[in-house]
Amino acid sequence: MVVGAFPMAKLLYLGIRQVSKPLANRIKEAARRSEFFKTYICLPPAQLYHWAEMRAKMRILGFNAEAVKPLNEEAAAELGAELLGEASIFVVACGCLVLEYWRQKAQLRRKETEQRAAWDAMRDEVGHLAQALEALQAQVQAAPPLGALEELRAQVQEVRAQLCPREPPSAPQAAPTPEE
Repeated sequence: MVVGAFPMAKLLYLGIRQVSKPLANRIKEAARRSEFFKTYICLPPAQLYHWAEMRAKMRILGFNAEAVKPLNEEAAAELGAELLGEASIFVVACGCLVLEYWRQKAQLRRKETEQRAAWDAMRDEVGHLAQALEALQAQVQAAPPLGALEELRAQVQEVRAQLCPREPPSAPQAAPTPEE
């Protein structure tokens, strides 16, 4: 499942990037047109980025970067607009990830609640079945054993035999003769 999720993540990222691209382009255009936006929003992050990048490069190359020459206003405005556009894409992507995380957590909580409810229902059913089993066991223990039943039947048959004795079959009587 992880293998299948990776291409979906790439596709999701690409989709978010494509949807966010027009927003980033509008921000870039606003940065180019508005003097306030350019001066206070785009230039400071661009100069900071340039300063950090140049110091890192100089240290990697083994030079001492005491003073880094700032970018000219045109290049800094362009770099700042690019940084702001990419930041907006990043923020939208992070927002999507957070929303997906919350959705997954809610789904997991719902699933756990359903499992807990099913578990409780099964436990209640087992309790009811245990009570029914105890009641049946009590009935079986209260019933006379099978041997006692046989004895009772034999006794009933004896009593019937005593109350209703069988009469022997009578002998055929002779027909009266006319002489008598």
